[in-house]
Amino acid sequence: MTKRKKSKADNDTPEQVIESLGDPALDPYEIEFAPEHREGRGPRSAFVNEHGVVIGDHDYESPQSPLENWSKNTDPTVMAGEEWVHPYKDVGFHTEENRDYFEKGVPPKGGIYMHPTIDVAYPYNLEDETADASDAPAPRKK
Repeated sequence: MTKRKKSKADNDTPEQVIESLGDPALDPYEIEFAPEHREGRGPRSAFVNEHGVVIGDHDYESPQSPLENWSKNTDPTVMAGEEWVHPYKDVGFHTEENRDYFEKGVPPKGGIYMHPTIDVAYPYNLEDETADASDAPAPRKK
């Protein structure tokens, strides 16, 4: 794993990082959400998630992030969920498909991330602790 260069923010607390960001309404990285996508989205300002990572600061290499402290024992699901996505400032909003949807109201095309012959869904069922990779369905033949 390559180590990233230390930035001056590495020594700042999450609260100091958020304060340094200034007015969230002036963020040049936000897209122009259509009115139907603005209401009920969540906070415009950056926030600190339960892992101590600032979400919404456009710095995707946080020293507190599990990604920066990864090991063979890290469960990748620790990086899943709403706490990792900012409702206005996520880098994913800048893809062509997301801009079409959130700015113009063009619905996404279905099935674009589906493999035509293999079920690639994460096989672990959190409600059934006995499930493991051997429980995954066998690949379908063409």
